[in-house]
Parts: sequence; C-alpha cells; structure tokens
Amino acid sequence: MMPNSYRKRQRVPHHPHSSTCLSSSAATIHTFSDKVISESSQKLHRTSSATSAVTSSFNDPYTADVLLRLFVDRSAFDSDAPSDSTRQSDIQIYLHADVIRRAKYFAALLSDCWQRQTSTDANNDNGAEGSRRNDHDNNKKLLHLNLGVFDDDPNSITVRLTVLQLLYTSDFATVINSASTAIEILPVALELLFEDCVKSCLKFLEAVPWSEEEEKRVLSLIPFLREEESKELLARVSPGKDDSCEDMLHGLILSAMHNHPNMAFVKAFVAKLLRDFSSRESARRVLERAFESSLKVVKESLEEYTSPDFRGDHNETEAIQRLNLHTAMTNGRHLLWLVERMIELRVADSAVREWSEQASFTADLQRAFRDDAWRNIVPGLPAVVLRCTCKLANAVAAGTILAARQVRMKLVKDWLPVLLVCKDNVSPMLPSHKTLYLELEETFLRIISTLPMLDAQILLQQCLSFSTRNVEDCPHLITAFNTWFRRATQPPQLENLELEKQIGGGRLLGD
Repeated sequence: MMPNSYRKRQRVPHHPHSSTCLSSSAATIHTFSDKVISESSQKLHRTSSATSAVTSSFNDPYTADVLLRLFVDRSAFDSDAPSDSTRQSDIQIYLHADVIRRAKYFAALLSDCWQRQTSTDANNDNGAEGSRRNDHDNNKKLLHLNLGVFDDDPNSITVRLTVLQLLYTSDFATVINSASTAIEILPVALELLFEDCVKSCLKFLEAVPWSEEEEKRVLSLIPFLREEESKELLARVSPGKDDSCEDMLHGLILSAMHNHPNMAFVKAFVAKLLRDFSSRESARRVLERAFESSLKVVKESLEEYTSPDFRGDHNETEAIQRLNLHTAMTNGRHLLWLVERMIELRVADSAVREWSEQASFTADLQRAFRDDAWRNIVPGLPAVVLRCTCKLANAVAAGTILAARQVRMKLVKDWLPVLLVCKDNVSPMLPSHKTLYLELEETFLRIISTLPMLDAQILLQQCLSFSTRNVEDCPHLITAFNTWFRRATQPPQLENLELEKQIGGGRLLGD
C-alpha cells in the first residue's frame, strides 16, 4: 500500500466502454509481443519533440534498470478464474527509473523508504518485488515492479502502455490529438499521478468540442480532479446560477424582437425553442416578463401621442408624434407575437387578466383612432392592436384560457369601444380588416353569452353597431339577441329548483 504522503489523488477507475485505438500503441491486446511494443515505442520517439531532454528509450532492455510487469488482475472480477488466463495478458516492459519518476506513483515506489517497506512483502502484486534480481537476458540487475489493472476492459492495457510511453516524451500533442484519446488517457494519468500528462489532457479537453457521450465521460472524471483543474471544464457545462435558462430565453426573445433585420425567421426559431423547452413554468415567466415590457412601451407611446407636449416648435412636435406612433406600431407587432406564443403554450392566463385591465390604454386608443394623423404614419396600428385582442378573446371563448367572470366582462367592456371606433374611423376598410372585425364581433358575442343576464343586457346594447343594412349579413348578432331573449322569457330557474326540491322531499317522506 502506498504511504499517505504520496496519495495526492484518488484512484480513478478506467472507463470500460471505450474502444478507442490510441495512435501511440499498435499492440494487440491479446498478444502484446515484444516486437509490437518496440515498434510502438519507436513510432512515439520518431514523433517526439527534438528538444526533449529524455535520452532513454522506452522498452530498451540494454539500458533499462526497471522491469515492469503489467497485467490484468482478473481476481477482482472472477475469483474462480484459472491462473493461466491471468498470465495471458501479462506484459514485461523495460523502463528507466529516472524517467518513470515523472509519475509520482512510480517516484513513491522507487523511493528508499518505499523499497525498505516493500522488502518485507516480496509477494505484493502492486509494489516492488523486493531487492533487485539478476536478469538473464542482459546480465544486469533490474528492479522488478508490478502494476495491476483492476479493469475487465482489455483496452485498459493498451491505454496504460500509451501513458508509460508518454513518460519518455514531452511532445504530448502527437498522441493526445482527439477528445476521445484525452478522455482515455486522463484516468490512467491521474492514477499514476503523472501531472504533466494530466495537464496536457485537460488543456486539450478545455479547447475542443465534445460529443454528448464524451461530455458524460468528462463529467464522470471531474470528481477526481482538483478544483483548479476542473474549473474550466465545469464552466462549460455548469452556468453557476439557477435562473440561467430563463435569462437565456429572455435574451433570445428580446434579440429576436429588436436586434435582427431578418426578424421573421429568427422569431420562428425562438418560437421552436420555446415549444421544445422542458419547463413550461420557466417559459411562462419569460413570456410574461417580455409581454409586460412590450405592453408598457406601447401604452406609454400612445399616452405621449394623445397628450403631446407643445412647448417645442411645430416641426419638433410632429417628429416626436411620428416617433411615438412608430414605437407603438413596432412594439405592438412584438406584443402580437408574444400573445401567439403564450396561447400556443397555454400560458396566457396572466396576459388575459392584464389585457382586461387596460381602461386608460383603451381610452388612449380611442382618442388616437378618432384623429386622422396616424393614417399616413402607421395605417396598420388598429389591426395589430385588435389582433392581440382577438387572439386573447378567442382563447377565452374556446376555453383554452379559463378566465374568471369579472375578467371576461371587463375584456369585452374595455375593448368593445375600441372595435367600434376602428369600424367607424378606419376607411377604406380592407378585406383583411373586415374579416378581423367580424371575427372579433363573433368572439365578443360568445363571451357575452357566458356572463350573467344583467351584464349581458348592458353589453349587447353596445353591439347594435355590428348590424348592417342587410340583416342577413349579421347572423352572429341575431343569434346573440335570440339567446338572450330566450333565456329572459324562461320561468325563473330558482323558483323551479325550489319547487323540485320540495317535491323531492315530499317523495322521500312518503316513502
């Protein structure tokens, strides 16, 4: 067991699912011949930096002073596995003590203190096997070490060979050239406390994109990194604040509405993001925030237009009035888009309540539309405002939004006069406007049918202007009045209910 003074990191389990073939090791897992290891070593040295201070060669039996046995410890997976199956994956590699000390794990094994400690336990599979022995091939004394791989994935041996070879070079970039390779090497480098290799892996991973699977593997390694090492990786995947998604969505909405000349395509893209977003409540809060902001701008612009400051000269006042109208028109279009998104996501409840409490705003609209100045500046403003009203009213009438009685009543009461002013003052009436007015008339009448009789009576009297010279052209108005009169001429339902209760009670007593 390693002394506590050398245990700087936790042991990192190697990822068992990767099949990455690392370029620095051409060895086949099941054979691990000396020839293959030698060829792999030569390939790495050919690509190493010419300025490397390391002169020893990997797996060179003539200059080595350490013989490392690298093996898979299958006893950790199957205690009944035969011993010869364990030996099939053994490799003996010739190494150099002054080189492998770059890894603090080996530096600890090679320390005098460690050698004295391990001399009492010559059979320990993961330490020095005791004092140096005579090697029959080169007649040199070699220190024999064992490195067990507690991993059932055969590729683990290949990765460890690669890391051992990297001890002999400073040119890590030749081998660590993909995210998958860096992810394979990093756990082994952490296990061997090979700090230079760890830094190179992290530097590469910080700078390159990851696939979704690679990201999962990186996240699984972060607990084994020090705080300063994992900081850049965590910054990529962790925003550091709970409301970051809402901030992002809100920023996208504002950008789509204000910052792009190709606005229609950008709005369509943001609408898809909102539809696909996992949290409906987050989408609700973001849309409500943007709705309130846009509505505020439209209201303030109309208020300034209808109550201008005449202290400046005429030209300046006219320019300000034109600006107010253009601001109202632009933000009115944004408001319509937001209303459509809220209805689509079924989160427009607060928008309906807010829209039904706009007595001062609707009064400003009526004053503005009775004036002729807006016609040549923003001729589409009435249609934009009424489309917002129509969208919300339709959602209420269809039951998509379940609005309280007071909200339904105020929605019709405040916005019906705006519709009437537009019909009387917007001319010539375009076919699209006529369709919009008719749709809003029908929707208002449907909402009125949901109100108490006395409220419906007051509002229906204001709808007489829905009629035309040809009575057959306004069936929606005829239906609304017929419904009201039919209900009004019915016997009082409360008296009928009391009578039925008395009759029902008498039957029970008789029984």
